[in-house]
Amino acid sequence: MRDLHGATTVLLGPQRNAPTVGAALARLGLGGGPVAAVTAGWEEREAEDLELGEHLERPVVNLGLHERAEEVFQHDPGLYEALREHRERLRELERLYRLRLRYLAPAAEELLRREGPEDLMGPERQAAFAQLRDLDEHHLGRVWALEEELREGQRLATRADLEGHRRDLASQVAEARALLIAGGHVGVLYNHLRLFDLLDLVPPTLPILAWSAGAMVLAEKIVLFHDAPPQGRGWAEVFGPGLGLCRGVVLLPHASHRLELDDPVRVQMLAQRFPDSLCVALDEESELVWDGHAWTGSAVTRRLGPRGTLEPVGTVPGSVR
Repeated sequence: MRDLHGATTVLLGPQRNAPTVGAALARLGLGGGPVAAVTAGWEEREAEDLELGEHLERPVVNLGLHERAEEVFQHDPGLYEALREHRERLRELERLYRLRLRYLAPAAEELLRREGPEDLMGPERQAAFAQLRDLDEHHLGRVWALEEELREGQRLATRADLEGHRRDLASQVAEARALLIAGGHVGVLYNHLRLFDLLDLVPPTLPILAWSAGAMVLAEKIVLFHDAPPQGRGWAEVFGPGLGLCRGVVLLPHASHRLELDDPVRVQMLAQRFPDSLCVALDEESELVWDGHAWTGSAVTRRLGPRGTLEPVGTVPGSVR
C-alpha cells in the first residue's frame, strides 16, 4: 500500500446536500485538467457522475472499479467464488467479535456513568477500556490475516486479469491532476480499492480528496458507528483495516446524525477507546487536510475529546512512516 508521503490529502464530510469538494480542489491551485474519480461505493450507480463533473467544472475520468470487477468475475468465476467464501468467513468473524463486544462495551459505559471514589473507579474504567482495545486489535489482526490468506492463495498481486486493469488504471491516474474517492458503501469501496491495489498506482505527489466512506477507507482502521440504530443501543465496531494512507485518525462521517454528541459519556466511549487517534466528526462542510507534516481541521471541524467534549481539531503534527 502507498505510504503517506508529502502529497496533500483532503478529507471531507458528506457532499450530497452541501458539496465542498470543488472549493477544496480549487484551493489546491492545480489549474485545469481532468481528475480521476472512484465511485465504486455507489455500486450499480457507479457511472452516475454527471453531477460531480458539473460541480467541479472540469473533466472527470471515472476509473470504473465496480464495472472492472464485474468484468473480472465474469471471466474468472473461480475468483468470484473465492471472494464469496472470504466474505462469508468475515461475516462469521464479525458475529464472534460482536458477541464479545456486546458484553465489554456496556460494562465500559456503565463504569463511566457510575459515581464513586476515583481511586476505586479510575483503575476499573482503565481496565475496561484496555479490554475493549485488546478486543479491537485482536479482531483487526484476524481480519487482516484472512485478507492476506486470500491474497496469497488467489495470487491477487500477479493475477493476469487484474494486472491488465492495473496497467490501464495506472495510465489514467498518471494523467490526472488529483484523485477523488467518493463515499457510498464502505465495504464495497474498500474491497474494490484493495482488489486493484489502486493506491499503489497513484504517483506519490498526486493529491487525494476523499469524502464520507471514501475518507474512512483511507485510515489505518475502519470504524463503523451508530449510537441508536433501529435494532437498539449501538456500539462502535472495528470493521477491519483500512488502506493505511491516513495515519492516526478515526473518521466519523455524519457524526451529528449517528452519534449522541450531546452525551459526554458516549463521546468518551469513542475518544477513550481510540486514544492514540484523532476521532474526527466529518459532518457537512468539515475538512481535514494533511500537508505532509500535520493534520489541520477547518473552523467547523471537530474532534471528540477524552473528557466527552467536542473540540476544534486545530493543527496536529503527524509523522510520515
